[in-house]
Amino acid sequence: MRQTSLLVLALMLLGCKPAESKTDAAEVREFLTHYFATWSAKDMDGYGGCFHEQARVVFVHQGVPQSQGLTDFLHGQKLSHASTTVPMTEVPTDMKILSDERTAQASVRWKLTKGADITLGTDCFTLIKSPTGWKIMSLVFYND
Repeated sequence: MRQTSLLVLALMLLGCKPAESKTDAAEVREFLTHYFATWSAKDMDGYGGCFHEQARVVFVHQGVPQSQGLTDFLHGQKLSHASTTVPMTEVPTDMKILSDERTAQASVRWKLTKGADITLGTDCFTLIKSPTGWKIMSLVFYND
């Protein structure tokens, strides 16, 4: 009987998840929604504020990674908005988040609309929780 009780208790504990996990995932979802909203609103200061100062960004094109530091990446994003003749918006369409109280990983499917053109793709984030909130440590992204 004692072994059965211990087994039941062990199984119950395995099924328990810390409450922080759901809270952290909700905070990450909110942060990522903000990330996409700032980009779409051309709020490049707000967008840049989503990144940790040591962040790295990698664009994968035809299987070849092209890595950039944060300064170069943000400059390119500003130029993209400045040089387009039609508004661009990018919205998340699906988020998969794995998080704890210090770090998170997220895979986010997105849709970029530029005039009549639509591009689909994926962003893979590694985030760190800083004293001021979540920050992007690395971003790997690609288009379909």
